[in-house]
Amino acid sequence: MAFFNYKQRNNIVLIILIILGAGILYSLRYIAGTLLSTIVMYTIFRPVYLHIIQVWKWKKAAASSAVIISSFLIIILPIITLCLMVMNKINEFRQDPLRVQYIIKRLDLFFYKTFNQPNVVENSLDKMGGYASNLFPSILGGAASLLLGISVMYFLLYFMFRHYQKFEAGLIRYSPFREQNALKFADELKNTTYSNVLGQGLIAVVQGGLVTLGFFIFGIPDALFWGVISTFLSFLPLIGSALVFVPAGILELANGNETAGWGILIWGFVLVTNIDNVIRFLIARRVGNIHPIITIIGVVVGIPAFGIMGLVYGPLLLSYFILTVRIYETSKLATERLEQIRSAEEE
Repeated sequence: MAFFNYKQRNNIVLIILIILGAGILYSLRYIAGTLLSTIVMYTIFRPVYLHIIQVWKWKKAAASSAVIISSFLIIILPIITLCLMVMNKINEFRQDPLRVQYIIKRLDLFFYKTFNQPNVVENSLDKMGGYASNLFPSILGGAASLLLGISVMYFLLYFMFRHYQKFEAGLIRYSPFREQNALKFADELKNTTYSNVLGQGLIAVVQGGLVTLGFFIFGIPDALFWGVISTFLSFLPLIGSALVFVPAGILELANGNETAGWGILIWGFVLVTNIDNVIRFLIARRVGNIHPIITIIGVVVGIPAFGIMGLVYGPLLLSYFILTVRIYETSKLATERLEQIRSAEEE
């Protein structure tokens, strides 16, 4: 006679699977950003891959390699280049502390004369210093970890594209949702990713470009650098790019350059800020928009975990969570209705 019956054995196996799964997830916490990047890249470039193998009739291995090389040149390489440029400029500021102190004193003097508020900028920078200092170093602190993350991401992407049919069939098979809800979840996941990554990315690039152009027009120094900073900060809704052009305008006013000061402020509030609203409206019509509250909370959650990429990954994870809750509620309601129908038929 067996010591355990069939149901007890299944429960034991389930407990073992849960323990092993929890251990694996805990071990993968250091590459959570890499795994999320893989999901994002697969979602974005899947239509391109399918077009290459179905329309152009390329072999899967060649198509996978082409997509990987293209994604690296289009997305990864520019991001690395921009981050390196920002880090170099930050090092320049660190090597010239007198320049930074002069700017802070000029801004504090302007606020004191205008609003009778002393040391506003200095106190604000002291509060924000620890938060901001972890932004870029968390991504660029170790070249080895960065290289490892990119290598793992593309290794996974290659086989996901190469065996995309088996991969997607496995996701549907082991999904906790029914097939219909799983397909709906996949479609919503695609729209959410497009809205967060492509939509917000487009807004950030356009706003960063406009800030750079405005700085060039009004003769404000380091236009390209501040345009790049504005590109990153534009992932923050409402206040993103304003964190760049408002202090720049105030600094020019403090230095007595009223034309450049008022010019960049008007340029920012009239053109840069409004182009944000126009692009968001176009994105909402195509793939849906992300509520600013989700974006702000996602950024607060994402930056400590992912560094500068938390500007993207934080809102994305929060959107995925909310999407999962919605699908769960839909599935639960459908199950309850089905049970009610069966109960009515039995009666």
